[in-house]
Amino acid sequence: MKITVLDGYGMNPGDLSWDEMSKLGDVTVYDRTSPTELMERVKDSDILLTNKVILNDDNLRALPNLKYIGVLATGYNVVDVKTANELGIVVTNIPAYSTDSVAQMVVAHLLNITQRVGYYADENRKGRWSSNPDFCYWDTPLTELAGKTMGIIGLGNTGSATANIARAFGMNVKAFTSKDQADLPEGVKKASLDEIFSSADVVSLHCPLTDSTKHIINAERLRQMKPSAIIINTGRGPLVNEQDLADALNSGTIYAAGVDVLSSEPPKADNPLLSAKNCFITPHIAWATKEARQRLMDIAVSNLRAFLDGSPVNKV
Repeated sequence: MKITVLDGYGMNPGDLSWDEMSKLGDVTVYDRTSPTELMERVKDSDILLTNKVILNDDNLRALPNLKYIGVLATGYNVVDVKTANELGIVVTNIPAYSTDSVAQMVVAHLLNITQRVGYYADENRKGRWSSNPDFCYWDTPLTELAGKTMGIIGLGNTGSATANIARAFGMNVKAFTSKDQADLPEGVKKASLDEIFSSADVVSLHCPLTDSTKHIINAERLRQMKPSAIIINTGRGPLVNEQDLADALNSGTIYAAGVDVLSSEPPKADNPLLSAKNCFITPHIAWATKEARQRLMDIAVSNLRAFLDGSPVNKV
């Protein structure tokens, strides 16, 4: 069984092992695969593993040996699933492997914005505290989270984990979700989007990207928010209209944003959020703790083993 990993570097830059995967077939791992390299690399493959490499209708129809595609992520929009189903190609994904890591990144952004630990550490390396006339100094707002309101849009795995952490900080939690109030965790109130945007001190995005959620953060919604409010996006880049958010930050319509995902990755140099006031951007690493990546590897192997045993799991 010929197994080809198209872009393995993102999941495993060298600190994990492919050994368990290699027990299942003849494995070739490419760190990255460009569109021009794709077909030559996969022409004889029975099994493909991909994270960001796109497998479209034309690709799939040109691969008569292909039996299985394992997407090394939760989202599977990189694969034309309709064509795969038509051709009898099984497609699987990796659900819920990074829940705790993503929730942790939400809090990392939130604490960075409210406490600015990195900023003050850098200032002190420059000698600012040593030359200060007083025993302390600060020149950014410092905010206590207890008693503030966290608005969560989408209460799936990561939204629920984020809600639990927010409650541990003493925050009030409101959620926009399709779930009934009776099914929500204790201390979480079901709320409309209008209520969340108008009342929340922090809005954290955890919803899937659909036609109805694309640009859910836009100029109209941002104008509903408090000038002290914070946006956190660890979900999908296109949930945010980036120009509208940049304008809101630069004008003081809202205070700050913590962003781990952008609409185009890597971003274009002229992305307005890169230079926006009080916008703190990490390079799509919420999922990338070693623990989460090891779970990703383990589930990828388990998915493939189940397929080879004739009982595929996590099919999409």
